[in-house]
Amino acid sequence: MTKEVNGSKTSLSGEGGGVKLEKALGLFNGVAIIVGSIVGGGIFITPKGVLQEAGSVGFSLIIWALCGMICLVGAMCYAELGTCILKSGADYAYIREGFGGLPSFLYMWVALIIVFPTGNAITAMTFSNYILKPFFPDCDIPEVAVSLLAALCITLLTVINCASVKWATKVQDIFTISKVIALLIIIVTGLVFLFMGSNESFKAPFRGSTTEASKFAMAFYSGLYAYAGWNYLNFVTEELKDPYKNLPRAIWISLPLVTTIYILANIAYLVILSPAELIASDAVAVTFSDRTLGVMSWIMPIFVAMSTFGNLNGCIFTQARLFFVGARYGHLPGFLATINPKLLTPVPAIMFGCMMSLIMLCSSDIFALINYAAFVETLFIGVSVAALLMLRYTRPDMERPIKVHIIFPIFFLLIIIFLIITPLTSSPMECLMGIVMMCTGIPVYVIGVMWTKKPQVVENYHKKFSLLVQKCFYVVAEDIEEIKMD
Repeated sequence: MTKEVNGSKTSLSGEGGGVKLEKALGLFNGVAIIVGSIVGGGIFITPKGVLQEAGSVGFSLIIWALCGMICLVGAMCYAELGTCILKSGADYAYIREGFGGLPSFLYMWVALIIVFPTGNAITAMTFSNYILKPFFPDCDIPEVAVSLLAALCITLLTVINCASVKWATKVQDIFTISKVIALLIIIVTGLVFLFMGSNESFKAPFRGSTTEASKFAMAFYSGLYAYAGWNYLNFVTEELKDPYKNLPRAIWISLPLVTTIYILANIAYLVILSPAELIASDAVAVTFSDRTLGVMSWIMPIFVAMSTFGNLNGCIFTQARLFFVGARYGHLPGFLATINPKLLTPVPAIMFGCMMSLIMLCSSDIFALINYAAFVETLFIGVSVAALLMLRYTRPDMERPIKVHIIFPIFFLLIIIFLIITPLTSSPMECLMGIVMMCTGIPVYVIGVMWTKKPQVVENYHKKFSLLVQKCFYVVAEDIEEIKMD
């Protein structure tokens, strides 16, 4: 089937006419993916979490800076992993290389059933709420309307990502620029008021700073949540032009840029709002614009909606590559590792992610699910960096175009251990539920992956369904001979 559809266009994406994902992402696209994936609704809506747990303005700003530094250290470790293991899938690929099939499958399992689809559903619902609020100024927005618009948003971005990598990256570029503009409006406005003498929040910046380890950890969790997405470029390494140069460059541009913007945005918020007012607000950016922009305050909800739209696009784009790579290694059905030879996009993997996200929109408590999974996601980031240390020991001669000093992964692992242990005392039930959800993947792995000699009727059904998918989406298996199945 592959040979029948290989044409002039597919030969552009691989040697000898093979069908592969196209290397279409440049440095600017890489920066847009990282910045666009990090900057979602969080910095516009709920920066109060850090301030509330930190206890003071000065300490909260220090935590914002430290969170950025920690993510930069983690991203440097991922730069080494992403250039010595030049495969898409990020954590999944690194854990598999370092620790084998089961741990990598468990990461993908949690990401597949909880983390990614619930995150996408929440982001789409945030987009819907901000778009619909002007139409319901004096009453609550109907839940059906929010869910339907969220479903439309997810479906539209799925179509764009299926149609073209260039379309998806163009959407990402445009909406990343729009969210940076929104933050610049906040920063410039805040600085103007600061120079005009509005500095009440900064007269005793460290008064009330917390000394409790649990609150300190929760403040970091709130801050690191706003930085989530710093590792998303590693999900699409195979589609990045000259990854040995562009991956680390995109990291070094994006993380310091986001950290600077986040700190300045928080300063701007606190110039206009007192700490108590900021903590009381569920939509800080909107409260800020109502106080400062007058008749133009309506632009901020639009910018927040655009920000969440771009964030969702980046998530859909990168997460599909995880499912694609998982199927490549036999951890998911093989039809998910297929590519449309005309569009050069992994259409079934993208559609699968869309379906899982739409299912989550029907859940009555998706916020609880994402809270349970946050603990496990942090755990697996630590396992990925541990894989770096493991590979340093087991494969010392492995080619490493980028090799960070050993102190960086050790420092990052110590931070992860602190962030894992502390919630075990303050929120044991959420941690336990996260571990339970992860462990449900073990029987799935045993039956789906380890059990190789399945009944013939099951094999026949799988082949027929795979053929149906290939015909419906006009997709073929990628032509990469060096990939070995588990």
